[in-house]
Amino acid sequence: MSADLTRRGVLGGGAAAVSVGGLAGLPLRAQPVAPDDAHRLWFDSPATRWVEGLPIGNGRLGAMVRGGTEREIVSLNEDTLWSGFPTANANPQAQAALPGVRAAALAGDYHAADDRAKRMQGPYSNSYAPLGDLTIAMTGGGTVADYRRELDLDQALIGVSYRRGATRYRREMFVSHPAQLVVIRLTAEGGTIDAELSLSTLLRGTATAAGNRLVLHGKAPAYAAPNYQKVAEPIRYDDAAGKGMMFAAVAEIATDGGSATSSNDRIMVKGARSVEIRIAAATGFRRFDQAPDLPIATIEAKAVAALTAARGQGHAALRAAHIADHRSLYRRAALTLAGPTGTTAQRRAGNERASDPGLAALLFHFGRYLLIASSRAGSQPANLQGIWNAEVRPPWSSNHTTNINTEMNYWPAEVANLADCHTALFDWLDSVAVRGRTVASGYYGMPGWCLHHNSDVWAMANPVGEGEATPVWANWPMGGPWLMQHLWQHYTFSGDLVFLRTRAWPLMRGAAEFCAAWLVADPVSGRLTTAPSISPENEFLAPDGKKASISAGCTMDLALIRELFANCIAAAALLETDAAFATKLRGLVERLEPYRIGSHGELLEWSREFAENEPGHRHISHLYPLYPGDEFTPRRTPKWAQAVATSMQRREDNGGAQTGWSRAWATCIWARMGDAARSGRSIDAFFKSSTLDNLFDTHPSDKGPIFQIDGNFGITAAIAEMLVQSHDGAIALLPALPPAWRDGSVRGLRARGGVTVDQSWSGGGLDEATLHFARDGEVLVRLPAGRRVRAARNGRSAVPLRSEAAGLRLRARAGDRIILHTGAG
Repeated sequence: MSADLTRRGVLGGGAAAVSVGGLAGLPLRAQPVAPDDAHRLWFDSPATRWVEGLPIGNGRLGAMVRGGTEREIVSLNEDTLWSGFPTANANPQAQAALPGVRAAALAGDYHAADDRAKRMQGPYSNSYAPLGDLTIAMTGGGTVADYRRELDLDQALIGVSYRRGATRYRREMFVSHPAQLVVIRLTAEGGTIDAELSLSTLLRGTATAAGNRLVLHGKAPAYAAPNYQKVAEPIRYDDAAGKGMMFAAVAEIATDGGSATSSNDRIMVKGARSVEIRIAAATGFRRFDQAPDLPIATIEAKAVAALTAARGQGHAALRAAHIADHRSLYRRAALTLAGPTGTTAQRRAGNERASDPGLAALLFHFGRYLLIASSRAGSQPANLQGIWNAEVRPPWSSNHTTNINTEMNYWPAEVANLADCHTALFDWLDSVAVRGRTVASGYYGMPGWCLHHNSDVWAMANPVGEGEATPVWANWPMGGPWLMQHLWQHYTFSGDLVFLRTRAWPLMRGAAEFCAAWLVADPVSGRLTTAPSISPENEFLAPDGKKASISAGCTMDLALIRELFANCIAAAALLETDAAFATKLRGLVERLEPYRIGSHGELLEWSREFAENEPGHRHISHLYPLYPGDEFTPRRTPKWAQAVATSMQRREDNGGAQTGWSRAWATCIWARMGDAARSGRSIDAFFKSSTLDNLFDTHPSDKGPIFQIDGNFGITAAIAEMLVQSHDGAIALLPALPPAWRDGSVRGLRARGGVTVDQSWSGGGLDEATLHFARDGEVLVRLPAGRRVRAARNGRSAVPLRSEAAGLRLRARAGDRIILHTGAG
């Protein structure tokens, strides 16, 4: 179980830390990175579909760019533009139905439990909505040659260039976080630009043009049914104020030479040497619990204010400020691996023949880029598609899905040195806990707060399904304890006691209060268990051979509750608070049902060895105690770690891990196990089956691939896990380096305890590691097998090392930079 880091040996003797802005003095070092194709996705043709475009964003505003030559479509998003409005989502029947569901689950009457659970369901979440499209229709014919479309990850710039006759056309786009604008610049070398510009939306809205300005006014639906729900009227609008969110987008056009004239809803550019388009957007969103009833004039004024604030800045200044802001995050980490040249599509195809380490490094950088672009301080947290969506009824409402997807979005935040991007999730959790307290009380009659499978911008926390959905996903109530891991992890990496006290502890305590009340005694064993209990989205076969969802004491429930209680106990001790509550939790942990191993040597998913309805199911929730949890480790709990490995292999042998996020989780499992070969094969499988040529993670569908961003973030975390681990009381260097990654370097990865790690290796062997310390403390370092330290220095001084069975122990002070030179031995 997670526990006091001092006891684990990560922090040594001192648990306190100096707190600076919530990041506890972390070494957020920005170093030069060569802006070459190691940090570029590039293609020699335009995208033909939205899903194949290239994304840019600043956390709040997003754009997807296709790169057409005759017709460029820039699809726009704003992170608070959702359907719906705040509602109570109450279900007066729920509390009365709970005892019957619980009794049936404990008695083994699983079908009755499933049927009764539907009475406890509430409304579905609302949907993330597309804002609109900017269309740039280029006039003038001729054959296109020398085409290139690229996304520069280091600068967060999209570039499109091509030649028609003697004219070289260029298009550059970015979304500025400092200016809160989408910025597009068109140039023509050896010619001029003729184009027609317009704004449109799939929502209810109108576009107008006047002078050099395009203005789009619109309103989101009062309700948008999930895309999987078959209803007569899936999209409903309401003209009443606050019943559906108003929004506005304003584009200002400036030309160098030529002319720009407006007509109705478009602007025509003639004979310009260059064109700059600046787009601002705003919505009527105020707070999760307030109606979005701002009038459209006020919303448009918010958008215009961003344009006005930037009016004194030329294009070069806007661009430079954008790049500097982006690089302050992006350049904190870098992974260098060799690979062949070619377009990104060619390299992805080539990876099926032979592993391309450089493409894996590009995938790692793309994941970091996407997190920066979709989750910044003050923004909404990244949803199922980050901030990029083109559909009014997007896949799974493009909502916050908390039985894996929301959490996976943030798995790389701490280790990849992007803790700043984590804060959007923490802010949203404050809102969710408010809603969740009402749900815990109203639906269950329990203290604390809870969160179910889905949520949205309105921070809904209730079980969904409206009495019709299968409980295997709709009724799952464990989103709270899972998300609490993110708060605790932020503390373990930073050591920020102020954050732990003021932000994390109130939320962790509330989630633990609910879990403590949720536990019931098993009538046979007398031990504490959970009922109703659901292993997310995976059904078992009941004794009658029919599928069932609800039982008692699923492994994931027990793992989440054990972890949350252990972290609360550790936090209470660190903060010297709530000793009585911590004592209560200790007593509950001692009474919890144990984990169980099945007849195949696998970790059981349910409390009984049920027949599996789908042995290759995409969810591997029962493997949580190994990753992202740390209750099981190969060194500390080898029996349980082996049971996890057996379970994972059985899933894969039966066709599992075929969705992008599921393959990413499997890769994290193999990396945490220290299995370098399987980790490498899993990365290759991700490229082959779970990505498009633009490296977007996909979910298979009868209608074509669905972009789902969680796999991009999960695979980024998995790559980091192959290179450094710090969950088990030590900093493990290159713990699962894939065999194909023989030569390379990585810098800027973070380890728990306020340590940043750089490494370089050749021939598959570690050559050098540099540890940057943000805090005083003692750490245990674990080298790869067959390596030893030949010299350890801090500046010009030799560093004393103490050899132990588990590794090498050393002491350091804040600001120390200790270099370990290693070799075979």
